Amino acid sequence: MPRYCAFFSSLNVGGNRLTMEELRHALRREEIDNVETVIASGNVLFDYEDRPTEGLEELFAFIMAERFDIDSFVAIRTKDEVRAALEENPFVGFGEDAQVHTHFLQAQPLQANFEALLAAYKGRGEEKFALGERCLFVDYVHGVGQSRLTPAFIERRLGCRTTARNARSLGRILAKM
Repeated sequence: MPRYCAFFSSLNVGGNRLTMEELRHALRREEIDNVETVIASGNVLFDYEDRPTEGLEELFAFIMAERFDIDSFVAIRTKDEVRAALEENPFVGFGEDAQVHTHFLQAQPLQANFEALLAAYKGRGEEKFALGERCLFVDYVHGVGQSRLTPAFIERRLGCRTTARNARSLGRILAKM
């Protein structure tokens, strides 16, 4: 059975408090196999029959809404896709791993939307951007906490939801897959 990673957005921020044990239990009840969390911020490794990741994303989002009343975007990627999120990120190895992020996107944005993001952010900060396959790569240079580049800003310009992980976390997740 293929191994996947589910990257949950909006967990343990604002009012969306959820322990990783609660999340693991809910997924196991839905007959998701070999469930394991990595880093307590909504990263879940699991095995599942070969299925398009978009269908799995919908299933996991439904579980979050039904069981926990949490509207969470869930990006699900295969091991190869997680590896690509690291290897294809042009900022890995050049920026600090804690500041270099991959934003997993709900869909592939149009090139025009990416250009609109670049234009809207011009002059706001020193972040560097690159578009990948259902990914946006960002070097936050001075740190996410100092940046004016928020997920909401990105989502409005690209027209799809996102959840991000830094290169250090992705390396740990990939090693466990």
